[in-house]
Amino acid sequence: MKRVVASLLAGVMVLGALTGCGGGGQEEQAAQTEAGSDDITLVLSNRDEFVSALEAGALKAAEEMGVNLVTQDAQSDTSKMIQFVESAKNAGQKAVIINIIDPQTAPQVIEAAGDMKIVFMNKQPADIENVLNDNIVYVGSDEMESGKYQGEFLSDYFKEQGKDEIKYLMVNGVLGDIAQIQRTESCLKAFEDQGVTAVEATAPVVADWDRANAQDLISPLVNTIDFDCIIANNDAMALGAAEAMEQQGGDLENIPIVGIDATVDGCQAITEGRLAMTVFQDADGQGFGALTAAVNLIEGKPINEGSEYELDETGHIMWVPFEPVTAENVEDYM
Repeated sequence: MKRVVASLLAGVMVLGALTGCGGGGQEEQAAQTEAGSDDITLVLSNRDEFVSALEAGALKAAEEMGVNLVTQDAQSDTSKMIQFVESAKNAGQKAVIINIIDPQTAPQVIEAAGDMKIVFMNKQPADIENVLNDNIVYVGSDEMESGKYQGEFLSDYFKEQGKDEIKYLMVNGVLGDIAQIQRTESCLKAFEDQGVTAVEATAPVVADWDRANAQDLISPLVNTIDFDCIIANNDAMALGAAEAMEQQGGDLENIPIVGIDATVDGCQAITEGRLAMTVFQDADGQGFGALTAAVNLIEGKPINEGSEYELDETGHIMWVPFEPVTAENVEDYM
C-alpha cells in the first residue's frame, strides 16, 4: 500500500557510526527524553493526526536503518522547540530534524542548533531560498502541486456538468503558512488554467487546520449563501465542512468537498461519499526522506542518496510527490 512503500527503501543505507545505538520499538523510542551524541533528534511541532504520521514514518525508517531516533513534541510552543534543539546540540548530536511551528522563527532555531546539520521537514522555513545551504536542507512535498490536483479535479467535475463558472467556499489553514498560501494559490491557478471562472461565494474561512473550527465556521453558511463546492486546505477541515453540511441539511451529493493529505479519516470519507477527493501527502515518505537526508548530511553525501526522491536544482530540497486520490483509487491509499 502507498502508505508503507517508501520506508521499505531504508534498508539500503550505509550508516557507519550511527549504527546500533539502542533498539526498542517505536513507542519506546518516541518516549525517550535523554539523547546521546550518536542519536538524531526529531522535534515535532505537535502531535496532530498528520504530524503523528510523520513521526511514525521517521521511526519506522530509523528502525530499518539502525538509527536511534529521539522524538520530542514541542506542543506548538516555539520556546520548547528551541530548548529541544539546544538539548540535542549540548548532547553532541550531529543532526536534528525539525517540523517547525512558525516558519518565521527559522533563524532562532538555526542559531540554537549551532554546528548541527539541520533537516526541516514538512513545513518550509520562511525565506527558504536564503536559509538553505549545504548543512541546512528541506524535505517535504511541493505545495504548488497539492492545490493544483484539487483545482483540476473540480474543473473536470464541473465541465462534465456543462459549467465553466462556479462559486466556491475556501477553508484555509493558518493564514500565512506556506502550505496555506500555496495550496490555495495553486488550486485557484488550476481553475484558471482549465478555463473555469471560480469566484468566492464569501470571504475565505480561516479554520487553522482544525476540524471542529471548520465545522463551526461552515455551519452558518450552509443555508445562507449559494456555493458550488467547498475547498479545504487539509482533510481535517474538509471533514469538518462535511459534518456541517450533514447537520445543516446541505447537499453533499451535488456539492463536492475536497481536501488534502489523504488521512485515514479522509480516505474513509471518500468511500462513504462524504468527500469527493483528497491529495495524498506521503507522511511515511517524508519521515523516511528526512531521516535519510540527516544521515546523508552527516556522511557528506547527496541528501537523496538511498531514496527514490528528486532534488531541486540547488540540491538542498528533497521533494516527496503528492498524488490525487479519488473514489477510483482510494483503496490503494487505505
